[in-house]
Amino acid sequence: MSNDIFSRREFCAHAGQAFTLVSIATLLHGCGGSSTSPSDAPQLATITGSIVGGAINLTIDSSSPLNAVGGAALVQASGQNFLVSQTAAGSFTALTAVCTHEACTVTGFQSSQYVCPCHGSRYSTTGAVVQGPAAQSLRSFATKFANNVLTITVA
Repeated sequence: MSNDIFSRREFCAHAGQAFTLVSIATLLHGCGGSSTSPSDAPQLATITGSIVGGAINLTIDSSSPLNAVGGAALVQASGQNFLVSQTAAGSFTALTAVCTHEACTVTGFQSSQYVCPCHGSRYSTTGAVVQGPAAQSLRSFATKFANNVLTITVA
């Protein structure tokens, strides 16, 4: 047999390696659930607060990213992260920022959807899954808005 011709065993070994590499690449690409990178979504503005008596109180003034309808922010309070958006004039939603797929912190916001940077799961501003791989909705929290103060009940 000539040295420049693969044996059947060598051919099968190389074909198996190529198949394995293609399979891994397909799995990694498929994990994101979309053809765009999850990191393409703009990052949410971050607001720092604290949990006192089971609630977070945020002043919503003209400089707040939550000031306008459609505005959204990542609220960090006492070591916890929350997604907050103004869905209608004076009406807010507050959700856990922990992705239900693999517990990454959701930090992106694009086209009125929260986007997980780890695997591309997308959630509506009500917390419903819009695109997987996440299968469960985000946990929601009660909100109250009065006198430019948003109160999020977290306990």
